[in-house]
Amino acid sequence: MSTLIEKHIVSLLAEKDDKAIALLYEYYADTLYGVAYKVVKDEDLAQDILQESFVKIWKKADSYDASKAKLFTWLFRITRNTAIDKLRSITNKADKEVQIDVSDVYNLGVSGIRPDTLDLQENLEKIEPKYQIVLEALFFEGMTQQEASEELGIPLGTIKSRLKIGLRELGKIYGAATALLFLINLLP
Repeated sequence: MSTLIEKHIVSLLAEKDDKAIALLYEYYADTLYGVAYKVVKDEDLAQDILQESFVKIWKKADSYDASKAKLFTWLFRITRNTAIDKLRSITNKADKEVQIDVSDVYNLGVSGIRPDTLDLQENLEKIEPKYQIVLEALFFEGMTQQEASEELGIPLGTIKSRLKIGLRELGKIYGAATALLFLINLLP
């Protein structure tokens, strides 16, 4: 691209002239799409990022300083950062959704448990106290894993590990089939 066209685009951007976006799109859209796609590896998402980037470019037009970077470098950074932010946002959202799903599974209370037929309290005492405490908090007190972590002062990862091991220990006591039925009865 010629320096003359670049200067023209920059001046149009500074004036907030709509022609600037049309020219930016004409000269840079394909390349900036490629930048976005390289980060997210999804065509539709890359298109969304490209649109978001053009909006940011328009809004930040007055912050462009030709003495600090060439126009393409500035456009590239905005697009790349938008793509990275979008990817992080999606990843964080997915992580939170998974965490919520995992936590909610164990926020069951005692409505589906029939301890009288399983002698659960009696058999719960047969496993180590560190597992008992976690199982009681999650199943009998109806806490989520996060709540149990905070209430008991135990890291969330340790809560998850102790839950898994505690359930495995109960499975040894009741047998695999009964332990599976026990877990199914806990689900809403």
